[in-house]
Amino acid sequence: MTTRMTQLESLLAYTFIDQTLLVQAVTHPSYLHEVSGHHSGDYQRLEFLGDAILGMLLAEMLYNRYPEWHEGGLSQLRSRLAGQDILADRARRLGIGEYILLGRGELHTAGREKDSILADVLEALIAALYRDGGLQAARAFVVQLFDALIDAPDLLVLGRDAKSELQEYLSVHDDSPPEYRLVEESGPPHDRLFVFQILSGDTVIGVGEGKSKKNAQQAAAAKALDTLQSVRRQGV
Repeated sequence: MTTRMTQLESLLAYTFIDQTLLVQAVTHPSYLHEVSGHHSGDYQRLEFLGDAILGMLLAEMLYNRYPEWHEGGLSQLRSRLAGQDILADRARRLGIGEYILLGRGELHTAGREKDSILADVLEALIAALYRDGGLQAARAFVVQLFDALIDAPDLLVLGRDAKSELQEYLSVHDDSPPEYRLVEESGPPHDRLFVFQILSGDTVIGVGEGKSKKNAQQAAAAKALDTLQSVRRQGV
């Protein structure tokens, strides 16, 4: 097994018995078209299985954590947690992108940073853990990824289209449309952190950060909405 896959095992806190499962989970279909002698297959079948396993484990965590919640609220939060934005954000936080095997075309179009690929690979890894170590191995990984988010659902902004909500809110109140301004970018290439301000006219109405520009803008929009709504409720 290569050193890179050993490093990936360290990120997952799990050592695979069948190491081909790990390789398959990070192999994009474009890679198979260009590399001969690669027999593990791509991640698509594992991603299909991982999607179902993730949904079940998130449901289990929410069911146990919030015994007073009704089915509708539990389903809504599970859907938000399993959204592409959140899965991609979790993958970025672990640094999974640099281990994905991509063809040249995807490499040239920043495939390692695409939300769709990161989310699919994360689900494939969940399935690989399940296939290799059973439900407990998959559960331990999912708990590691989502425990903090489940503990603070009111602070969860990923998976919510706060940008559209803010656009509509400002329009209804005859305020200037939002302008998103990147004010800071830091961290190594595999673990970037972006900070955005939102301006309405000349006034900064929100600031947010995230591991992608999209997520940072959503975070800033959510904070702007919360601030504006709070001010109006207080009649300021």
